Amino acid sequence: MGEVWDNITSTQPGASGTVVIVTGIVALLLIAWRPVWRQTRQVVTIAHEGAHGLIALLVGRQLAGIRLHSDTSGVTVSRGKPDGVGMIAVLLVGYPGPALFGIAAAFVLKQGYAVALLWGLLAALLLLLLQIRNLFGLWSVLAFGAIVFGVSWWGSEQVQSGFAHLLTWFLLLAAPRAVLELQRSRRHGGGRSSDADQLRRLTGVPAILWVGFFGILTLACLALGVAWSGILPS
Repeated sequence: MGEVWDNITSTQPGASGTVVIVTGIVALLLIAWRPVWRQTRQVVTIAHEGAHGLIALLVGRQLAGIRLHSDTSGVTVSRGKPDGVGMIAVLLVGYPGPALFGIAAAFVLKQGYAVALLWGLLAALLLLLLQIRNLFGLWSVLAFGAIVFGVSWWGSEQVQSGFAHLLTWFLLLAAPRAVLELQRSRRHGGGRSSDADQLRRLTGVPAILWVGFFGILTLACLALGVAWSGILPS
């Protein structure tokens, strides 16, 4: 345990350019290949609903539970005023949530704390687990947490760093696709209870503008993540 704590609190050598590029390509394949995306998208849902829950607590709402479903949808229930700035903030953060978590992870990696990032993620998943209110959601968080724990506990320093970069790339790259899927669903008549449509009802701003905001923010996080990765020529 002392050795683990030392690894968590100390910096690790930065990943090579090859590792950064390869993990980015693998993350892109996990997102672009539809049969795999149906499974890996659950990680995006976990981040999405986790962001809702985090902001709900920060704005003073009472978090009543989170559900994750097998179709990769999810719902976060919080009690409080049904409108106002707090509720808008909760709805606003869902789709950008994975990208915001991704850019936070990229910042931590930039400082050299790949191992700390993985153990911090485990702590966050444990807190999220306490709010899960259905069996599939419980299984999803436990399965993802088991993978992260396995890499954190048994993986070599190189494996831990590579996995941390892979997960960071995945969050940054998957967030814009989730926004595209939202608009595709809305265009085909679905998603009328989406975050964007609920924001329209609360603010009067057209849902398409909220979707556009989600897209711009997720792409901005991706661009910043690419700049921080060091793969661009200086």
